[in-house]
Amino acid sequence: MLSSAQPDVGRGRHTTATLVAVSLVLFCVQVDFFALNLALPNLARGFGADADSAQWTISAYMLSVGSLLILAGRMGDIFGRRRALLAGVGLFAAASLACAIAPSLGFLVAARVFQGAGAAVIFPVGVAVISNAFSDASRARALGLAFGIANIGTAAGPFIGGGLAGGPGWRWVFWVLVLLCALAFLAAYFAVADSREAGAQRHLDWPGAALVIAGVTLLSVTVDRADGWGWGSARTLAGFALSVLLLVAFLIVERRVQAPLVDLKLFRNLPYVLVTGMGAVANIVYVVTVWVVTLYLQQVRGLAPLTAGAVFLAPSLMVALSGPLGGWLGKHFRPTAVMAAAGVVSGVGLFALTLAHGWGAYVAWFAFTGIGFGLGWTFASVGTQDVVSPERAGEASGVLLTILVTAGGMGVAITAAVLELLERSGSSSHEAINGTLRVLALSIVVAAAAVMAIRHRLVRRGLMAPLSMKAQWTPPEAPEAPAQSVR
Repeated sequence: MLSSAQPDVGRGRHTTATLVAVSLVLFCVQVDFFALNLALPNLARGFGADADSAQWTISAYMLSVGSLLILAGRMGDIFGRRRALLAGVGLFAAASLACAIAPSLGFLVAARVFQGAGAAVIFPVGVAVISNAFSDASRARALGLAFGIANIGTAAGPFIGGGLAGGPGWRWVFWVLVLLCALAFLAAYFAVADSREAGAQRHLDWPGAALVIAGVTLLSVTVDRADGWGWGSARTLAGFALSVLLLVAFLIVERRVQAPLVDLKLFRNLPYVLVTGMGAVANIVYVVTVWVVTLYLQQVRGLAPLTAGAVFLAPSLMVALSGPLGGWLGKHFRPTAVMAAAGVVSGVGLFALTLAHGWGAYVAWFAFTGIGFGLGWTFASVGTQDVVSPERAGEASGVLLTILVTAGGMGVAITAAVLELLERSGSSSHEAINGTLRVLALSIVVAAAAVMAIRHRLVRRGLMAPLSMKAQWTPPEAPEAPAQSVR
């Protein structure tokens, strides 16, 4: 429901303009993330750095994004989503400019931290803007279209990154982003109306924010560095232990403060928990697959960055099309069912990919996996917004995205260690990559089956709605969370 304190933008003439503006903003973030991966080798050569040092341009960005998503989403709910979105786009644009003119690798890494902070604001607040701009009946379709447009950036990113890296240079990736961000800022400035949570206290839970930022950052750094430190080393174990203590302390603080950063009742919302859990698995498989296939194309197949980027076009276009597809499916099936179906499609396509030899079959199956990956990634956000109150949409989106980003980073780090171990044991790079992809395929199919089994049991107990959106069902009394629908 819309709060009484916010403008009724969901029913007025501004909805289309809002959808376009937010889609363009999300598009910028998607291009940025997927463009730099293929430009990384050229970037390292440009600064005379080794691969591990250059990797910090990715790691620093992801650390910044992952640690700030919850705080950023809640800030939008409390202080106004329009103001927060414009601030995020402005910060992202300024940091992109700093990246483009970076005189050293250290300066570039620092600029990427600020760029990640901008992205951390853009994603949850952008999702919350749409959730509050559209009615219950049209919200899933609007979010699906927004992610569909944004995911065109997923398709264009590798091609742009590979093409610019092999042509005028990697810096042009950021110059393109500066231009796109300027357009996005203007679109958001004129199109997006303000909204915020009615009655929310206008101050932030700073102790909780400090604990969750420190905990997520330390966990991410420990996972990222564990391969170099040794997974069983004292430094790694201490990092994991301290990060867990910080996150547990965060949960304790959230139970006691009057205006928590995260209302822990969110985790009593069974559909939210199931969609978030399946989304975490789906994002691990998605991110790891993109990283592993990039290695395969360049190290095993010996493709140039531009050619490797072209191979990603077909699956990335399917990822883009999955946004509108998810919006359509959301009108007919519950979010948990759509997420499970996405997992099965991803798993089947990924396993078939490991058996493909010719380029035609390889690209075709890779494109097929893109449908599942796109549904898994985009519908996690669509589905969770469909089962929580729009008034705290930024909070729900921030929590979801923090889990997805952190899980994805952990997946890549663990996969890198596994690949290295397999190659040391005598496996070729090709064998190690195919074996890893098959394990991922099996894992996501098993996760999808588990979600549907849990869902079936909860439906029989009357705790969740039946599969079809047309099914008539009255949820049990939920006095503590009356604004949440249970799907």
